[in-house]
Amino acid sequence: MKLLSKLILWLSGWKVVGESPKSLGKFVMVAAPHTSNWDFVYARAAFYIMDIKLKYTIKKELFFFPLGVILKKMGGIPINRSKKKGNMVNQMAEHFKNYKELALMVTPEGTRSYSPEWKKGFYYIALQSKVPIVLGYLDYPKKTAGVGPIIHPTGDVDADIERIKAFYRTITPKYPEKGVK
Repeated sequence: MKLLSKLILWLSGWKVVGESPKSLGKFVMVAAPHTSNWDFVYARAAFYIMDIKLKYTIKKELFFFPLGVILKKMGGIPINRSKKKGNMVNQMAEHFKNYKELALMVTPEGTRSYSPEWKKGFYYIALQSKVPIVLGYLDYPKKTAGVGPIIHPTGDVDADIERIKAFYRTITPKYPEKGVK
């Protein structure tokens, strides 16, 4: 997959920048702004190249045959978005207890459409699991995939999320009008 990922990024003119956060062992990876289905392709390829064994949440409705088999092989964890949010936070925190290394990628917007209010589950997963939040990004005009700052949750949710959003305001997604404001 690493070789295929390198080929995909090379053919499309993308490059991976920055250092891999793999040495952290366990972390929540924020993938924002999420404005296109292409985000998954480029981000997943970048993480294969960085040698990060990534898990990611994705709506359970996509786990039908054969797509479900492929998604699971690529690290997909099906989630039922109709259940209470706290339940998902607890489930994901349990994953962190069961793995020596785990990178859990979450898109806080929860959609590819513009969303001024982010879902905060990623934050509570990191806080409950006592792991850092790593800011992954795709900058479309620069054609770069990379990792930005590492945020250690302080418990001040609004202040920490504002710090995270401030970073993402410097990143240009595929559809800028859907980016972080």
